[in-house]
Amino acid sequence: MYNNRVWGIKMRREERGLSQRGLALKAGIAYKTLQLLESGRHDPRWSTLVKISRALGYTEPSIEKALSNYMGIFENSVVEVAAKITQEGNSSWKLWLFEFVDVFRKSPEPRLVSKAPDPDTNHGIQAIMASAVEFLCDEKKLSRPWWCAGVPPLPKPWFVSGVENLKASALVESPTQFRQRNIFVLGNFLVRA
Repeated sequence: MYNNRVWGIKMRREERGLSQRGLALKAGIAYKTLQLLESGRHDPRWSTLVKISRALGYTEPSIEKALSNYMGIFENSVVEVAAKITQEGNSSWKLWLFEFVDVFRKSPEPRLVSKAPDPDTNHGIQAIMASAVEFLCDEKKLSRPWWCAGVPPLPKPWFVSGVENLKASALVESPTQFRQRNIFVLGNFLVRA
């Protein structure tokens, strides 16, 4: 369980003169959720903590930094990248995924991949991230993180290039780590210059 004293939800709520019901309403979360968080009997989701932070008046940069420190999330980790994609919209996935790939290849630290993305992250984003993490861990001869095994395949095939003429190539070239989740990429998908 996360220790509420580390982040101080109750203290900050009281500093701002808000009741539990008032903060829960302002944050758009259930009153019971806030009660459990403040008592230390509930593990919060990233998205819930962001809502609470906004309701307490924190700015976006300070929210991200405080929550990352609070939850032990490292810069450019899978958790942080998934949160950025969720925050900026699913169409931003390529930018953040490839930034993660570059960082991990330069310094393949297990702590960058050890924690799973928020379960509220889009299924397609979770699947492509899990596939990329498995590919990179295999490449670097590291153990695959536990959470990757829990990311199921997509219900429909996703041809990442989006180009009709490249589908046949993607079917043949797609690495197993992607293919097993119904994601089809070209063989050079994670190759960076």
